[in-house]
Amino acid sequence: MKIALAQLNYHIGNFEANNQKIIQAIQTAKSAGADLVVFAELAIGGYPAKDLLRNLSYLTQCEQSIAAIADACQGIACIIGAPIRNQDGEGKALYNAALLLEDGNVSQTVKKSLLPDYDVFDEYRYFEPNKQVNCIPFRGKTIALTVCEDLWDDDGPNSYVGDIMLELAKENPDLIINIAASPFSYTHFESRKNVLSRNVIKANAPLIYVNQVGAHADIIFDGRSLAFNRKAEIIEELNAFDEDLQFVELEKDLTAERTITISTKSEIALIHDALILGLRDYFKKSGFKKAVLGLSGGLDSALVAALACEAIGAENVLSVLMPSIYSSDHSLKDALDLVKNTGCAHQIVPIKDIANAFETGLADTFAGKAPDTTEENIQARARGTILMAISNKFGNILLNTSNKSEAAVGYGTLYGDMAGSISVIGDVYKTQAYQLANYINRDQEIIPINTIVKPPSAELRPDQKDSDSLPPYDILDAILFQLIEMEKSASELVNLGFEEALVQRISKLLNNAEFKRFQAPPILRVSPKAFGSGRAMPLVAKYPF
Repeated sequence: MKIALAQLNYHIGNFEANNQKIIQAIQTAKSAGADLVVFAELAIGGYPAKDLLRNLSYLTQCEQSIAAIADACQGIACIIGAPIRNQDGEGKALYNAALLLEDGNVSQTVKKSLLPDYDVFDEYRYFEPNKQVNCIPFRGKTIALTVCEDLWDDDGPNSYVGDIMLELAKENPDLIINIAASPFSYTHFESRKNVLSRNVIKANAPLIYVNQVGAHADIIFDGRSLAFNRKAEIIEELNAFDEDLQFVELEKDLTAERTITISTKSEIALIHDALILGLRDYFKKSGFKKAVLGLSGGLDSALVAALACEAIGAENVLSVLMPSIYSSDHSLKDALDLVKNTGCAHQIVPIKDIANAFETGLADTFAGKAPDTTEENIQARARGTILMAISNKFGNILLNTSNKSEAAVGYGTLYGDMAGSISVIGDVYKTQAYQLANYINRDQEIIPINTIVKPPSAELRPDQKDSDSLPPYDILDAILFQLIEMEKSASELVNLGFEEALVQRISKLLNNAEFKRFQAPPILRVSPKAFGSGRAMPLVAKYPF
């Protein structure tokens, strides 16, 4: 049996484009002599469709797509993920299902049993869990067909009651197929491989895993679909962050010795590739063409500018330099060097007179009050206003340039440098930003070296440095990683050896900045725990740590 793994980039709700792409893959697989082509979880309609799953028109179009794709399955079958209506008379309105389509019909339906509701997942909001599991027959073979989370029943803190594969293994399947929509994080691939290989061992059967690829605002799918032989060795790996179509032979390849070397890109290289895909798909799928950002001469804005130029083309990126009376000459030069190195367009809009106009207009109101962060924030908000004015006038979409370290501790100005349509590096710590800049410069200097090596500064007051307000970034980021990604309490960090007073201070800053992050733009997710939908914290609370 020849099986095609079809790893495609879907556009949520774009049924015409998605159907065309799926049917083209079926035709290509059929021409190559495949008996079966496997697509990802919820390929019909796209994932995550969120509350579109409550829309009658959306569901009707899903059903029409299933029919159209089934019609294309003549002389070849396909397995594809789709939302289907719950006809049982009780429970949620939908099932998350894997459908076997052949000869123009839906011949088998397998419903997802384990519905994740942690991190970015919220499937219990829409779907009813399946309560009975069985293998399905196909061309004389027994297939244990599962949907994503159904294989993750023993994964640490998110464990479920019951083991789907142990139940399916009782039927001695010839093959496991898992269709998935598994988001990217820079730590997730190893976990994914381990979970899949454990299930191969449980069932003593080879496994095909087909994942989505592509980005939907904050959530990025890396693809990297896999095929395992019966010894839990990987014998096929599809592209990372790109569409791919590959073939395996059940009787030959899936019982063969391991013959490939798994890609071993560095963590920073994977983050880079994820951000490029996330930014490119955000523009393409939203119908946007051009971007604008504020370019200060500092690391973060240079990083975002370089990523944007790579993702959507330098000809579509406008960098705006907005020097103040506190901006150093070298910052302006560094920004102009970045413009030269990338080839993007630029404008210089000084903010001295604009900031002075605000301060003059507020002179009576602020009479008797000494200057403080208010005046600093006026500068940041003047820049935000300029950038949004350019966005409105020319249609360029504003890119936010804040990093995760700043967002965590509230080191940003609402309606100023926190403005933007999408946060490009909001899930990248400052220490990672330095690594990412060096990675971008791996072949030639794109980001000026001086931008990388100089002490970071917001340049909102004379001789200002980030270190005036924050601990060194290597220490800050280590604490934040434990608080955010590892979800540890302040007391646990102290037990790990971190200084108690510093931990308490950083923990307080993190908690107090929640209201700012609530108003921030969506963030391209690359870590195991990003700000946004995957980290739900109350805005008003007395935190116990």
